[in-house]
Amino acid sequence: MPGISIEAFNQLTAMELPLAAQNGCRAEKIGDGTARVRLPFNDSLTRPGGTISGPAMMALTDYAMYAALMGAIGEVALAVTTNLNINFLRKPEAVDMIAECRVLKLGRRLAVLEVTIYSEGQDEPVAHATGTYSIPPKQTD
Repeated sequence: MPGISIEAFNQLTAMELPLAAQNGCRAEKIGDGTARVRLPFNDSLTRPGGTISGPAMMALTDYAMYAALMGAIGEVALAVTTNLNINFLRKPEAVDMIAECRVLKLGRRLAVLEVTIYSEGQDEPVAHATGTYSIPPKQTD
């Protein structure tokens, strides 16, 4: 059972992640340490040559990691990215981008995650990333 529902995560996005909300990012699936998220195609995300920009794919990667982490640990709004490494594999199409993420290792304070990004409708990935999230300590009253 995931630590956060798709609806709750998308509501969190709308309220607390303005850049993701502005770009239309949304979670489609969230599991216990997994997520599938979508970045709708928008001309403002492109760069010369009609391809999706690297910064847009990095933002989608970070969003996917946040969703998968929330699926693993529940809503911890102050979890933050401490590292993101991305490899651009091929030119993405000018279509929606899909990111699939899974938690590779979950500790008390750090989580290591892996993300693969696809152009919608394509089988070959356009980017592969790994990242680390810092999980804040639980608050005691």
